[in-house]
Amino acid sequence: MTKIAFIFPGQASQYPGMGKEFNDEFKVARLVFEEADQILGVSLSQLCFNDPEERLKLTENTQPALLTVSIAAFRVLSSKGVQPHFVAGHSLGEYSGLVAAESLSLSDALITVRSRGKYMQEAVPTGQGATAAILGLDQERIQDLWREAAREAVLATANLNSPGQIVIAGTTAAVHRAMELARARGAKKTILLPVSAPFHCPLMQPAQDRLENDLAQIQFRDPTFPLINNVDAAEVSSSDQIRNSLIRQVSSPVRWTESVRLMIARGVGLFVEVGPGRVLSGLVRQIDKSVKTANVEDINSLNETLDVIELLG
Repeated sequence: MTKIAFIFPGQASQYPGMGKEFNDEFKVARLVFEEADQILGVSLSQLCFNDPEERLKLTENTQPALLTVSIAAFRVLSSKGVQPHFVAGHSLGEYSGLVAAESLSLSDALITVRSRGKYMQEAVPTGQGATAAILGLDQERIQDLWREAAREAVLATANLNSPGQIVIAGTTAAVHRAMELARARGAKKTILLPVSAPFHCPLMQPAQDRLENDLAQIQFRDPTFPLINNVDAAEVSSSDQIRNSLIRQVSSPVRWTESVRLMIARGVGLFVEVGPGRVLSGLVRQIDKSVKTANVEDINSLNETLDVIELLG
């Protein structure tokens, strides 16, 4: 039997209507959106379904919205009798994985990620930090490039997404210098990313300190499914390990390539991206073309995924 991993996105293109099909069709999804609205005291569901003012772009709304849509999709998939052998999430997506694995309640997760988004947004004044993707340079060459570009400013690897895609973050000037040097050293492409803050770098330390206080008040349970964390690319199985991982994650790189390779080494042959978008599915294929990917973000993709799982047996 093929082992399945559920992977949860931490970033996605927010679009009007995300999650609405599940909300309209499945009671288990509707209950998730209703609970989120009640917990947060705002109509998060309406932001997901219809956002004319583009308020979803605010980090403190984006993070709980992605979590809610992902858990709604997970509950629908679970109602069809599909359970994973592993769960993992990219950055914020780790919170979705923890809710799916019953290590963290939806209520605690929603409140925490809303605060997390606010803390991360406030950690660096607007315009003083930047994030960029570097395509086509290996990690070793990039490390040398960072030292030359930093010039005593903050510059760090933020995401190790795939062998050919690394994301950097830091002060704005340092990131732009790194992009120029990367192109000069043979990078296929450099892309300045439209994110609201330089996530997963030392500039996030103030946000990490604030979040640590919040996480200390939360009760975690041991996960029902093995969870592969971002910060270590390792399986975590105890509540203390999980809390510590979430704290360190804020200012540390997302080790996605290693996380995926670990799950493949443990026998995973199908990665199901649960939540809006297909970004993680694309990264998995870049990491290892031999494994299969699927996604669940609406009814059509749900049915396609169920067909794939049935064929794999």
